[in-house]
Amino acid sequence: MEKIEIQFTLFSAFYSPLIAVFSAGFLKEEGIDASWSISPPGVSAIQALEDGTAQVIQTAPSQAFSSLAKGEVPVAAHFAQINEMDGFFLVGREKDDNFTWDKLEGADIVLFGGGQPLAMFMYACHKEGIDFSKINAINVGGVAAMDQAFRDGTGAYVMQQGPFPQQLEADGVGHVVAQSGPLIGPNAFSSVAATREWLATDTAKAFTRAYRKTRIYMNEASAAEIAANQKPLFPDIDEAVLADCIGTYQELGCWSPHVEITPQALDVVQDVFEHFGTLKERVRHDQVVASPPE
Repeated sequence: MEKIEIQFTLFSAFYSPLIAVFSAGFLKEEGIDASWSISPPGVSAIQALEDGTAQVIQTAPSQAFSSLAKGEVPVAAHFAQINEMDGFFLVGREKDDNFTWDKLEGADIVLFGGGQPLAMFMYACHKEGIDFSKINAINVGGVAAMDQAFRDGTGAYVMQQGPFPQQLEADGVGHVVAQSGPLIGPNAFSSVAATREWLATDTAKAFTRAYRKTRIYMNEASAAEIAANQKPLFPDIDEAVLADCIGTYQELGCWSPHVEITPQALDVVQDVFEHFGTLKERVRHDQVVASPPE
């Protein structure tokens, strides 16, 4: 079997399509034996492409913006989507069926300190007419630190990807009050990337065939079936919680069946980062995105 390494920048149920391509056996059907890893804290998975320790990575098309701004050709070619929607949940300490985003002004919220998660949250606030400067943003580190801080009493709200929010609910610690995805709409949130050299190989074509099957599976299989398959990879998450999270992402439309990253989806991400202030000049679709290997 052909061997490949897949590296994740973040490992969560939000990235289930890239997890399922190996956990549900689609790669093996194509003669590919895949191992996987998570990039060390503070280290981009792009480095694994550069040094050849990974052939495929989970990342985001927005990653290319900084390289292009410097006049550089990005190492990573983003050839398939993972999520076509923002997948963050806003969790409060109390159940609030009448939540409105203006309740965030003046509130303590545990947030990511920067990058795409913060950019997307700020854009969602913008879409709702919320003055982000009136929010008391608390940064305590990465996803695990954020979850622990909220459990320990920090913040009135926390912004998290699934399945952390669903586990908070199951543990009686918090309640999901809102999602930012519907406010932002479809966008090129996260992607599968590789070097352009690797994309020219037969292995890349086989990977893409497997991934196309995975996208269909993610929409046609039940959330319970997908959760049962992936549960061994999430030992600290209850299976029912994992199924709840996966079902929510299915309903949200994060995992639309098509593999391609569309120009329209990339345009929305550029809107987000223009608002965030880090994108000074818009880029072309072909500077960031490669066609899936056929």
